[in-house]
Amino acid sequence: MSNIRVYELAKEFNKETKEVLEVLQKANFPVKNNFSSVGDAEREALKKHYHKGAAPAAKAPVKEAKPKAEVKEVRENAPEKTKKGNGEKSQNRPQNKENHEHKEHRENRENNQRKANNNNGNGNNRSHEGGNRSGHNERNNNGSNNERSERGSRNDRNKNERNDRNDRRGGKNERNGRNDRNDRNDRNGRNNDRRGGRGRNNKRGGQQPAPKMEIARPKHIKLPEMIAVKDLASKMSYTAAEVVKKLFMMGVMATINQEIDFETAALVASEFGVTCEELPPDADPTEIPEIEDDPKSLKLRPPVVTVMGHVDHGKTSLLDCIRNTHVSAHEAGGITQHIGAYQVNCKGKKIVFLDTPGHEAFTAMRARGAQITDIAILVVAADDGVMPQTVEAINHAKSANVPIIVAVNKIDKPGANPDRVKQELMEHNLVPEEYGGDTIMVPVSAKQQIGIDDLLENVLLVAEVEELKANPNRDARGVIIEAKLDKGRGTVATVLVQNGTLRIGDSVVCGTTYGKVRAMIDDRGNNVKKAGPSVPVEILGLNDVPAAGDILAVLEEKQARSIAEARVERQRTNLIKSKKVSLDDLFHQIQEGEIKDLNIVVKADVQGSVEALCGSLLKLNKNDEVRVSVVHSGVGAVNESDVMLASASNAIIIAFNVRPDANARRVADTEDVDIRTYRVIYDALNDVKDAMSGMLKPKYKEVIQGRVEIRQVMKFSKALVAGSYVLEGKIHNNSKIRIIRDNIEVFDGEIDSLRRFKDEVKEVAAGYECGISIIDFRDFKEGDIIEAYTMEEIATDINEANKEAARKRQAEAEARAAKENEE
Repeated sequence: MSNIRVYELAKEFNKETKEVLEVLQKANFPVKNNFSSVGDAEREALKKHYHKGAAPAAKAPVKEAKPKAEVKEVRENAPEKTKKGNGEKSQNRPQNKENHEHKEHRENRENNQRKANNNNGNGNNRSHEGGNRSGHNERNNNGSNNERSERGSRNDRNKNERNDRNDRRGGKNERNGRNDRNDRNDRNGRNNDRRGGRGRNNKRGGQQPAPKMEIARPKHIKLPEMIAVKDLASKMSYTAAEVVKKLFMMGVMATINQEIDFETAALVASEFGVTCEELPPDADPTEIPEIEDDPKSLKLRPPVVTVMGHVDHGKTSLLDCIRNTHVSAHEAGGITQHIGAYQVNCKGKKIVFLDTPGHEAFTAMRARGAQITDIAILVVAADDGVMPQTVEAINHAKSANVPIIVAVNKIDKPGANPDRVKQELMEHNLVPEEYGGDTIMVPVSAKQQIGIDDLLENVLLVAEVEELKANPNRDARGVIIEAKLDKGRGTVATVLVQNGTLRIGDSVVCGTTYGKVRAMIDDRGNNVKKAGPSVPVEILGLNDVPAAGDILAVLEEKQARSIAEARVERQRTNLIKSKKVSLDDLFHQIQEGEIKDLNIVVKADVQGSVEALCGSLLKLNKNDEVRVSVVHSGVGAVNESDVMLASASNAIIIAFNVRPDANARRVADTEDVDIRTYRVIYDALNDVKDAMSGMLKPKYKEVIQGRVEIRQVMKFSKALVAGSYVLEGKIHNNSKIRIIRDNIEVFDGEIDSLRRFKDEVKEVAAGYECGISIIDFRDFKEGDIIEAYTMEEIATDINEANKEAARKRQAEAEARAAKENEE
C-alpha cells in the first residue's frame, strides 16, 4: 500500500497518536512525529503488538446473570446522553450496526459493555487514555457506552483484537464521520452505516410518526365591510391559496392582498361551509366621541337669545339699549357685519344675546345663529313691516325649532303701525297671543327705551318654560361663533360654551384646527380662567383660524391632534379625488372655455365676513358670459403671498375691514395688482358688478341713417354706378348699406364710392342726388331702396345679463319639457 501518516495509522487502530509513536519507536522504526510517513511494515508491527496483548482475554468471558437486562439498561441510558448533545443519530447507528455485524462480534461487545458497567458501578477510575478519548467523544457529541467500555478496560480490548477493531472502526465512523482511504471495504461499510442510520424506519429512534392533527375550523365568523383575501382565509382556518382558487372558480380574479366586499366574502365562506355576520362599521376617526350626561348632574343655565330681523330695523340699537352701550356706533355704515355675543343681567339672572347681521349677504350667519340659540327675538320695524330678511329669519328659527318672540320696534316713529305688522306676521304663521295664538309680541322703542323690561321678562319666562339645563362638571363642548387672525395675539375665536366648563390649559379641537387654550376673554374684555355653560368667550391658542360654526371639544392633546389631522387628510383626499369625465362634461368644459373669469382674492377680518362676501360674489354667477371665481379667501391682513397669488392668477384683491401691510403694497405696485379696500359690503358687491358688466360682450344697436332710391343705373368701363336720390336722412361714404328690392333684402355690404357731380363727398343729405357704387355688387335695378345704417354700442349691465340668461334657461327648460311630453 502507499505510505500514510502516523496520525492516520493511529486512527485506523483507534489509538492515540502518541501511543502509536511510542510503539513504533520501541520497534526501531524511524518516526519522529505524527506527520512521519509509514508503510506496510509499520502496520504489521502494530497488528502484532496489539494482537499479542489481546489474545489471553478472549478464552473465557465472564457471564453474569441476566446479561440482556444489563445490555438493555445500557442501551436505554445511552440515548439520554446523546440527547444532551446534538445527535439522535448515535442512538440509531448501534442498531444499524447490529443488523450488519456478526453474532460473535455482538456477543464480544456485550461482554465488554458488561465489564464497563461493572467498572463504572464499582467507582473505578478510567485510565488517562480512556478519559481523554471520552472527552474527545463528548466534544463530537457521538459518545456511547460501547466506546467508553472499550476505553475503560485495556486488557479486555486486547483479547478480541479483530472484532474490537471492527467495533472501533464503527465507533470511529460515528465520532468523526471520515472515510478510510486505505480500506475501501471499511469505507463502504461506514457509508452504509450512515445511510442506514438516517433511514425512514430508523428516524427518531425507530419511533412511529405522530398521527396528523385535524384543524378545528369555525362554523361562524364575523367580517367587516371590506376584508383582504388572506385575512378571510385566516379567519376560516384555510390557506389563502384555497380561497383564491375558490374565488377564481367563482369568476373573481383576486390576489391574497386584494380586498373584497362583505357579500363576496360571505359567498366564498358559504362554499367552505362557514356562515358570516357583518360587523358594525368602524368608528369614524374624525368624529368626537359623545358623552351622555347623568340627569342628576344637570343644572339650569342661562338662555341664549339671538336677535334677528331685516337690515336697519334696529336690532343692534335694541341690544345697545339692553346693554347700555353703543355698539352700533362702531359698525361701518351703521349695519352689523359680525356676530356679537353679549351677556346681560336681568333681575339677578343672566341672558346671553347673539346679534346677527340683517343684510342679505349674511344668510349663513343668521342660520348659524338660529342653530345655536334657545330663543329668537325677531325685530320688525313698525314703520316698515315684514321684509325679505324678516321672512328668512322666521324660516331659520322654525327649521331650528326655536321659540320666537317678536319685538315690534320703532313704535315711536310717526308712521308706525304695529297692527299692520301683526297682520303681516300672521301670514307666516306667527299669531299673536291677543289673537288666540302662542307668539309673544312686545312693542318696543330702542331709541326711547320703551318696553325693554317687558321684553326681558318674556325672555326669562320662555326660558323657564323650556327648562334649559347643562352639566358644568364635565369637559366643555361649544361652538365657534366667530374667528379671526389678530396680528398681535394670533388666532382669536369667539366660543359659546354649550355644555361643561372650559378652562385655561385645556386641549381642544374644532374642525381642522387644534390647540391649547392659553387665554380667555369675556364680552367685557376681562380675562377669565374658566367659562361655564352659555358663556361666550374669546379664546387664544389655536394653530389656525377655524371655520365659524365648528364644534369645539375638550380632549386629550394627542387625541385632539389626531382628530384634526384626520380631518385635514380627509379634506385633502376629497380635493384630489379624480372625477370621471363624460361627453357632456367635455362639452360643458368647452363651453366654459368661452366664459370670462373674474378672479378675486377675498381677505376679511373675521371668518363670518369671509363666508358672507364669498357667498354674495358667487351668487352673481347667473349668466353665461362672465363668472366670478374666488381663488383664495382668508382671515387677516393682505400680505405679500396674497399679492403674489393674485398676480399669478390675474386676480384683484378685495380687502374687507383689513388693510394691506407695507410689503404687500410694495409688491402690489411692482406686480400691478389692484387692491380694493371696503368697510361696507354694499360697495364691494357694486364694484364687482361693475367689473363684470365691463367684461360682458358689447351689445350693438342698429341706427338707420337714411334711405336712398335708385332712379338710374349708369354703366362705366370700371364700375357700375347707381344714380340715386336721398329720400330721408343722410348717407355717408363709410356707412353700411343694405339693398331692399320688393321689401326683401338682397344684399348687405359697404359703399365703395359716393359722388356728387363727379366729386367724392363724405355725405349727401335728403333732397339731393348722388352716385353710389357698392363693393362686390353690380346688380342694380331701378326702384331699389338703399338703407344706410350704423351699429352703435349700448351699455350692458350684469343684472340684465343675469335676467337674460335666466330667461334663456327657462325657455330651454320649457322646450325640453315639451319635447319629453311629445315623446
